[in-house]
Amino acid sequence: MNIKITGSGSYIPEIKISNIDFSEHLFMNEDGSPFVSTNEVVIGKFKSITGIEERRYAEPHIMTSDMAYFAAKKAIESSGIDPETLDYIILAHNFGDVKKDTIQSDAVPCLAARVKHKLQIQNPKCVAFDILFGCPGWIEGMLQAYAFIKAGMAKKCLVIGGETLSRVVDDHDRDSMIYSDGAGATILEVSNEEGGIISHESASHTYSEKDYLFFGSSYNKDLDPDVRYIKMHGRKIYEFALNHVPTAMKSCLEKSGYGIDDVKKILIHQANEKMDEAIIHRFFKLYDRKVPEGIMPMSITHLGNSSVATIPTLYDLLTNGKIENQELHKGDVIIFASVGAGMNINAIVYKY
Repeated sequence: MNIKITGSGSYIPEIKISNIDFSEHLFMNEDGSPFVSTNEVVIGKFKSITGIEERRYAEPHIMTSDMAYFAAKKAIESSGIDPETLDYIILAHNFGDVKKDTIQSDAVPCLAARVKHKLQIQNPKCVAFDILFGCPGWIEGMLQAYAFIKAGMAKKCLVIGGETLSRVVDDHDRDSMIYSDGAGATILEVSNEEGGIISHESASHTYSEKDYLFFGSSYNKDLDPDVRYIKMHGRKIYEFALNHVPTAMKSCLEKSGYGIDDVKKILIHQANEKMDEAIIHRFFKLYDRKVPEGIMPMSITHLGNSSVATIPTLYDLLTNGKIENQELHKGDVIIFASVGAGMNINAIVYKY
């Protein structure tokens, strides 16, 4: 049984926020003290490490579920399926719908139910639910959809990753410059064509790694300490990713039966350009190989880190010829891989 992606879609918000837009921010250290370095220096270092030049923010009236709907609609259209034939709608996010300038998350009903409603799907047997799995949520949703189809519980699934991180960031934390908004979606179904999902790997490291990403107070001690924002221990995440993601990818590839020389593209979570490059270098080093030129398409430079949306958005852009000097060919072996809050890791070997 071949289980393939038959359609994809993405929603990239219209509002562009460049690095220079952060030049007037009051950045602080964790203890509330001001940075010694000027914002120009902070932004320069940020760009050299992350590779991010600009990011996208959702329009004020747009929620995560709206972006998820826009991406889902495109995925359904590109696949050519009747949405009434969908068995599952799985939506990965982390913070629900957050209205601009509010501090409360709204996830009742679940965002997948809201997307199903917006799609006007009447079939009650189309089950809609959300998953919270950090940045690797879309891949984990794909694995759940794959399992449902493999078990005979489904034939067609819609898997979405969407987030509005711009509404849960601390403006006084320089890490806020990393985050962005967006949504990506895919249709996964049984196919007569060769290929599809070949193997997968998934893990949760929670013993001492649980709080590498967390909700915490603003670095500005004059603000309400009970209002929480997304926070991270960047160095710990970097070291964790380098130690665990390459080995997870290797395990996944070994399960597939393909070799390192068969891999044509790696679509990795767009978290941090330097970190992603280091992960790929370490992965190829496990095989005593150099990283092939162009194997890792990137979108982070202009789209930032939109969490669960980064990989499905990247896939959609890549398959539609919108990543410069990058393309996929029928039969190409690719790897999807991600790491994020939990700390969770997952990977898929996929034949296009």
